Amino acid sequence: MDNIRIQKCIGIVIICLTAASCKVPAIPIAKENKALPTTYSKDSVALANDTTNMVVTPWRDFFSDHYLSNLIDTALKNNQELMITLQEIEIAKSEVRFKQGQLFPTVEAGIGAGVEKVGRYTSQGAGDASTEITPGKNMPDPLMNYEAAITGNWEVDIWGKLHDQKKAAISRYLSTVEGKNFVLTNLVAEVANSYYELLALDNQLEVIQQTIQLQKEALEVIQIQKEAARSTELAVQKFKAEVLNSQSLAYEIKQDIKETENKINLLLGRYAQEIPRDKNSFLTTVSPAVRSGVPSQLLANRPDIKKAELELAAAKLDVKIARKEFYPSFNISATLGLEAFKPSYFVKMPESMLYSLAGELAGPLINKSGIKAEFSKANAVQLQAMYNYQQTILSAYANVSNHLSKINNLQKSYDLKSQQVDALTKSNEISNDLFKSARVDYFEVLMTQRDALEAKLELITTKRDQLNTVTNMYRDLGGGWK
Repeated sequence: MDNIRIQKCIGIVIICLTAASCKVPAIPIAKENKALPTTYSKDSVALANDTTNMVVTPWRDFFSDHYLSNLIDTALKNNQELMITLQEIEIAKSEVRFKQGQLFPTVEAGIGAGVEKVGRYTSQGAGDASTEITPGKNMPDPLMNYEAAITGNWEVDIWGKLHDQKKAAISRYLSTVEGKNFVLTNLVAEVANSYYELLALDNQLEVIQQTIQLQKEALEVIQIQKEAARSTELAVQKFKAEVLNSQSLAYEIKQDIKETENKINLLLGRYAQEIPRDKNSFLTTVSPAVRSGVPSQLLANRPDIKKAELELAAAKLDVKIARKEFYPSFNISATLGLEAFKPSYFVKMPESMLYSLAGELAGPLINKSGIKAEFSKANAVQLQAMYNYQQTILSAYANVSNHLSKINNLQKSYDLKSQQVDALTKSNEISNDLFKSARVDYFEVLMTQRDALEAKLELITTKRDQLNTVTNMYRDLGGGWK
């Protein structure tokens, strides 16, 4: 009769738990949009239709300058940000092992000893006095207790919650790996861009120094003409001011060179030192060939897109996990061991044997606001991850499209500026010859020299922008991490 009552009670509890778990919010799974245009832009149809995937090219093959390759190689070994990212991978890997361990029972072994003295006129004391074992005669007084046992606990994953936690941890681990790859792409591009910036500054400094020499020669001529009463002090001071301005600009460029060298050394994880480089071949450097492929290839090649996709997958699993918190959990615990008031009694079997086995089914019935809050939070994080994924794709597409257009326009601009520099260089030579024969005014010489200097500096800047744009294109297509 008692067994029937117990079974009825258990049945009522199970029904209540099941009914409570039925009142669970639906799972709002976010659906990402992977649809991309077939081309990047009308101006880049030819490149975009070229399905040769540029990003499979290793960075050692993409960058032909051996000085730059050595710098990138050093940065990949010593960069502090990369080292931090590698530790994030180890943290995520440990989290996967932790979630894996939760799927299996935990088993603990232990030994213990204790002492207990109860009052004679208590229920336990009266029970002990009525036994054949009397304290003080054949057992110690106060009563000792020795125990050696193995204890096990296991949460049975009846709803798959623990397996989902493991899957989410694996997705986050893989996202950290892609995060490391994304750091690699940015690091390679940043070292290359800084290196090209340094070469551009070297060439600008050389142009300024050449200009200073020409200005000094013109200053000597105007001083001679003034002594011969063919010019004025105003012209002398104008030329002198121009020389001083160029000398000041040279020191600014030198400071920029020092700061750029320090920036590269910081990327390489080392203290300040001179950066080895070839200063003379900058303007003749040929930009590496770029093949954009089709936009859909970005989904497979860009580490940041794959990272965002994996984070979204983990967030979806978190929503499922949060939902399953509404369900009852089933736990099994068991103990097996020996217990006696004397260690010598351990060998007396089965009197000294200790064992237990229990199963527990427990779930939330009342006041589930905390679980609901976690579910709502998981859903918000999922939507946030989805929007981040879509934004990453949009940003990747826009960057590649911009750089395709920029490469084309910079090439046209560089060709025109080269012609401008040639024209102004010839003008400068002609104006100097005419000035020496007093056939042109000193003001025309000053303006011609100034225009020639500005044009040469702009030409170098355009060349730097060309190389940086190609490097950024290589990065935005997902190159540099393989």
